[in-house]
Amino acid sequence: MRITDLWSPGKKPTVSFELFPARSEKGAVSLKKAIDELSELKPDFVSVTFGAGGSTREGSRQLVEVLKNEKQMEVIAYFACYGLGPDDITAVLDSYRDMGAENILAVRGDPPKEEDFKPHPNSLPHASDLVTFIRQRNDFCIGVAAYPEGHIEAASKEKDLEYLKLKVEQGAEYIITNYFYDNAYFFDFVERCRTARIQVPIVPGVMPIYSSKMMSMLADLCGVTITDEVRQGIAGLPEGDKDTLLAFGIEFATRQCRSLLEAGVPGLHIYTMDRSASTIALLKQLRTEGLLP
Repeated sequence: MRITDLWSPGKKPTVSFELFPARSEKGAVSLKKAIDELSELKPDFVSVTFGAGGSTREGSRQLVEVLKNEKQMEVIAYFACYGLGPDDITAVLDSYRDMGAENILAVRGDPPKEEDFKPHPNSLPHASDLVTFIRQRNDFCIGVAAYPEGHIEAASKEKDLEYLKLKVEQGAEYIITNYFYDNAYFFDFVERCRTARIQVPIVPGVMPIYSSKMMSMLADLCGVTITDEVRQGIAGLPEGDKDTLLAFGIEFATRQCRSLLEAGVPGLHIYTMDRSASTIALLKQLRTEGLLP
């Protein structure tokens, strides 16, 4: 199934989750538990990340296969092109096609942290190049990532939007955004996209707060603003009380999602960090309120 079929006019908002391949035995146990529990929520689709420089290439492929062919879920397979040559890119795409995957999220990806990593001399420098490469060779339904607050490396929001428009002109059919803690960033981003005549579906990403340390680390990495509302809310919690912080994160994300759904977004894409408790609580509340099917 092409994912864009889910966002046809008159369709109900979708619910989807992001998962990433485990990097350790402990992580594998946590991932299996998360998959078992999250699958009970009947998401419309799940996405699977792809590590920098192909570092999780095999793990990503195996996870896509498990989710699609064992769990019978619809899957969007991330593909990060940084550092990989055309033959490597073709091999990965062919493997996804052969297992029945129809949907790709094309991203540049971050440079690997290994000092001795050497990108292929013919690697693709931008996500727009990857979209073109895929479109010329395959019939995947291609999506791209976007950053409501602007990509951390972008010279400006305007320049970032130009690159996003190029990706759509090259063949991207949908957009999934980075997360944010203030919905105003998302609403402003969508308005700027529509003004720029970017008309494809734009699905907001939502990240519940799992821990203060993770929140700060990921916000710095992704260029996300930690709002005063979030900072003050956490400051008012008992110090070191992980359960109370988790509950605050669920409540905050629920309010965010409620506002997004009332504004008519096509769906919610939840960054689970391979965890399930917060997502389960979040969706239970939204479904109780009748905001999600």
